[in-house]
Amino acid sequence: MVQFIKLGLLAGLAAGALVAASPAQAQVTLKVWSIDGNDRPGIADTFSKEFDEANDDIVVEYRYIPFDELVNETLRAFATGNAPDIVSFDNPDFALFSSRGAMLDITDRAGGSDIINVEAYFEGPLNSVMWDGKLYGLPKYTDTIGIFYNKDLFAKAGLTEPPTTWQQVVEYAEKLTDPANSVYGITFSARAGEEGTFQFLPIIQMSGGDADKVNTEGAAQVLDLWKQMIDNGWASRDVLSLGQWDSTGVFNSGNAAMAISGPWEIDRMVEDAQFDWGVALLPTITEGGERSSALGGFNWGIMANTQHPDEAFRLLEYYVSQEHRLFPEFGNLPARDDIELPVTGIEKKDAALKVFQEQLQYAQPRGPHPEWQKISKAIYDAMQQALTGQMASMDALNQAQATIDGIMQ
Repeated sequence: MVQFIKLGLLAGLAAGALVAASPAQAQVTLKVWSIDGNDRPGIADTFSKEFDEANDDIVVEYRYIPFDELVNETLRAFATGNAPDIVSFDNPDFALFSSRGAMLDITDRAGGSDIINVEAYFEGPLNSVMWDGKLYGLPKYTDTIGIFYNKDLFAKAGLTEPPTTWQQVVEYAEKLTDPANSVYGITFSARAGEEGTFQFLPIIQMSGGDADKVNTEGAAQVLDLWKQMIDNGWASRDVLSLGQWDSTGVFNSGNAAMAISGPWEIDRMVEDAQFDWGVALLPTITEGGERSSALGGFNWGIMANTQHPDEAFRLLEYYVSQEHRLFPEFGNLPARDDIELPVTGIEKKDAALKVFQEQLQYAQPRGPHPEWQKISKAIYDAMQQALTGQMASMDALNQAQATIDGIMQ
């Protein structure tokens, strides 16, 4: 549902007669689409509302769109001339739009801005808004994933340190599973969607592959380990359908001893978890082996067919000007190196943040590629086929590789 953040000027009636008013300033309406603000305040809805309230000449209409619907909804809207003025996409999806001329080239505008410093952004996130040497958007935030673990349940099981390899994750999950108390050893998101790719692609990258080379021995081995945990009840079968937020909620409630998730969960942990917890780097395939992690985060972009590019860029500048608030208020990491993250004084929160900052050093991008949606589908379809027993892990990955080869060619 569209949130009308401001109704605009009201024409009043008094005793059946028109009330005289001084001439009003002409208003421009900007439409903003994002996944924020469904179940809790988010970046896009919060900052859009603030800008709307501070600027009498601009009305901002904000619309929440579910993650899995955002790309296709925007494609349809752009094709029919009904696109929003500003939209925020998951970073690997941005190339689909910029490569097709659907995003406004803001290279010159950003270069002349007193607010935007393009050079401050990390290379990975910045590359995701570039196409053919031009700037078509700006990173909104960045994130990655690690492994959360319940220190109380670990102590109860005689475990003192978090797992460092995926084989060790399996061994720990077996020890930590407690059916009598409805506790699984681990939870993660292996759903058929981008969140599933987000959690599985780092495994492919750890094994020497990437989005264009997915059928590696190491990736097949870890899929077999994941399937072993699901088949044995050390991980719930719900991991095949749960998104990251709901999956981590199982950990947060004390019903899973470990969880693969990201820094967006830190505040919820601090507020809700009734146990001692910590975060560790994402496990590797072999002891001391290659590290990787997902490079997450969204990007802002102005659609190319906006009728109000100047006003839309003003709104974009406001978003950028508030990036120092991303972690303190929303638990998201800025995609820039010139914003110093605060020390909160909350021991668990500060310790977790340090781990995720270290994990970002190993984070690798998903794409970017104009056909990322198809590539991602090939990856998460293979993951699901392997985990549900429809195909052997390597067979599923080989099938995905054939699909990806066709896309790349």
